[in-house]
Amino acid sequence: MKLPSRIPFMAIRNVAFAITVVISLIGLGSLFKHGLNFGLDFTGGTLIELTYEKPADLELIKRELGQAGYADAVVQSFGSTTDVLVRLAGDSPDLGNQVAGALRNIDTETSFEVKRVEFVGPQVGEELRDQGGLAMLLALGGILLYLAFRFQWKFGVGAIASLAHDVIVTLGILAFFQVPFDLTVMAAVLAMLGYSLNDTIIIYDRIRENFRMLRKADIIENIDVSVTQTLLRTIATSTSTAMALVALLVFGGDSLAGFALTLLIGVVVGTYSSVYISAPVLIWLKLTSEDLIPPAATAEGVDERP
Repeated sequence: MKLPSRIPFMAIRNVAFAITVVISLIGLGSLFKHGLNFGLDFTGGTLIELTYEKPADLELIKRELGQAGYADAVVQSFGSTTDVLVRLAGDSPDLGNQVAGALRNIDTETSFEVKRVEFVGPQVGEELRDQGGLAMLLALGGILLYLAFRFQWKFGVGAIASLAHDVIVTLGILAFFQVPFDLTVMAAVLAMLGYSLNDTIIIYDRIRENFRMLRKADIIENIDVSVTQTLLRTIATSTSTAMALVALLVFGGDSLAGFALTLLIGVVVGTYSSVYISAPVLIWLKLTSEDLIPPAATAEGVDERP
């Protein structure tokens, strides 16, 4: 049977692997040197709720706080358009009055009042950080088990290697640029894992099918054909997702900027790893069609493919 048309993706797998190692080492170095810039969700700080008489302009309030010396303040809408939540580092009992006074000095025409001031201690942040890390480890473990049962253990190893690369590179970029790491960014990291895994499963499913359809093809030819067959779907999905995230990054405001940026990085990194990490691992582990034959069929000597 003549092989379908294919792009020789695996011809440069060794070069791609070298690039992967370099990028991963840079990401790890950035994490160790700079560390993540944990936001108030993890480090603790002060929450100040302001109530305006008219719908509040969040971007204007953010700029005004920057002029007053609170450049790291996080400004969000809270409930209605007139309620604003300001989050700041620090635990001074008078911080709410200081922020309100600074805003009134800059903008004397806008009327508002301080509704409440609360301090979130660092102990809460430590709990959130620990629980988030545990959730990520449990997610990776569940993914490994799922792929091992659905496909074969070699597929599970490839998927975990791909996801580990995605997390290291993404967190390394966030650490290098000191992007505030809060709960929305953590949610983006977890969403990125799901996105990357979906791409990987699509390719793995096609590889498994092609072991049955292209019996004379070796593993490299199989992967090239499989990636080529799923390429249009990958490009369409990645491009449409990236366009939505760029729009969210530009127009979503500060509260969603970290989420959109993290997921955008994850889309690019995840698409790359689905092709040049998860697939080459199958080559290095020497996956064969015999690996996909059920044990019962092997014992009976039946030449069937799953």
